Amino acid sequence: MKSDDQWFTRQIVERFIKYVKIDTTSDRHKQEIPSTPCQWDLLHLLDRELEEIGIQNRNLDEHGYLIARLESNIDEVTQPPVVGFMAHVDTSEDVSGKNVCPIVHEHYDGAAIELKDGVTLKTAENPLLSKYAGKTIITSDGTTLLGADDKAGIAEILTAAAWMQEHPEVKHGAVELIFTPDEETGKGLNLFPLKKLDSICCYTMDGDEEGTFEDECFHGHTAEITFNGIVIHPGDARGRLMNAVTMAGELLSMLPRNESPEATDGRFGYYCPLDVRGNIEQSVIEIIIRDFDLEQIKRRSETLRRIGKTIESTYPGSKVHVEIRKQYSNMRLYLDKDTRVIRFLEKAIEMEGLTPKKKYIRGGTDGARLSEMGIPTPNVFTGGANFHSKKEWIVLPVMINAVRTIINLIRLWYAER
Repeated sequence: MKSDDQWFTRQIVERFIKYVKIDTTSDRHKQEIPSTPCQWDLLHLLDRELEEIGIQNRNLDEHGYLIARLESNIDEVTQPPVVGFMAHVDTSEDVSGKNVCPIVHEHYDGAAIELKDGVTLKTAENPLLSKYAGKTIITSDGTTLLGADDKAGIAEILTAAAWMQEHPEVKHGAVELIFTPDEETGKGLNLFPLKKLDSICCYTMDGDEEGTFEDECFHGHTAEITFNGIVIHPGDARGRLMNAVTMAGELLSMLPRNESPEATDGRFGYYCPLDVRGNIEQSVIEIIIRDFDLEQIKRRSETLRRIGKTIESTYPGSKVHVEIRKQYSNMRLYLDKDTRVIRFLEKAIEMEGLTPKKKYIRGGTDGARLSEMGIPTPNVFTGGANFHSKKEWIVLPVMINAVRTIINLIRLWYAER
């Protein structure tokens, strides 16, 4: 495959640039799936591109789940296991994904990269940048996120599928290609048509640093806290006004600062307020709760309930309602179902001359949800960094290695027939 470098480069750059220019920002406040109509633009494009490369078995359902099948090209009674590769089409609403202007920095010189609006990629803050001096780096123009999370994964899966279609001499079993909406909202697999999937395992192409994979992630829960106050004219408010905005502010001030995202790393979890909205009569806070240990999730959930009760008692006649919902589980609970899933992944990475590096995700993926549904799904590197920010960047040669890793996995699972 090394002789296909130019083909891979052309395919990856063309696809990735095209995809990131399409606004697919999701909206966690909407219950519909997809939560935003713009996600359909990319889903329909992917459906057409899959058809163009010759994949006829495709299904795009009413909820935006696109499942395509690269059929087996061997005529044998005993077929290899069916495996899948998955990526999500939406981007985070934390930073604008509208009017993305990607910049391709060929032969990157190893220095800081100056973008618009004073945004600078400094090597001191991004030590991995120096490793790729002389290589091609892709960034946004500094006014938006780039969208490598997860349009890099989409481009890599499509490129691998196109290569397989152009090389029928490479024998393989059936492979499922899965593209989902709303991963960033935590609701991405709520309506997933699991019965349409034949894969015994899957790989999400939604990771970062070259050669890495993740087999563990946070447990993810979300808390929606509603404050119902008592309204009276401010001029006649003494002893009578129970201000829901003030109540919400008090709860936020009572969250432990040492358990925030900005104060933790490694295996330490956190509370993270995402949204505050409302008025004097009613205000709502949305907080996500994350930890690798489910007992710590339970502890933080109970802490929020106790704080709510405390505030309620401080404001006579007011009401504080704390609703906590599970989003996803630590995928580590489910990946021991089939030891081949990780073993083949490590081998596929080694086949590219890389040293596999196991990591854990301080977040979650659709793979966590799919693992819980019974299909073990670790997460694989794509080559990106600084996701969900204007400083997002990705390395073209690493994207090519991710494509080759996909192809290597398909070959390794074929050998299992």
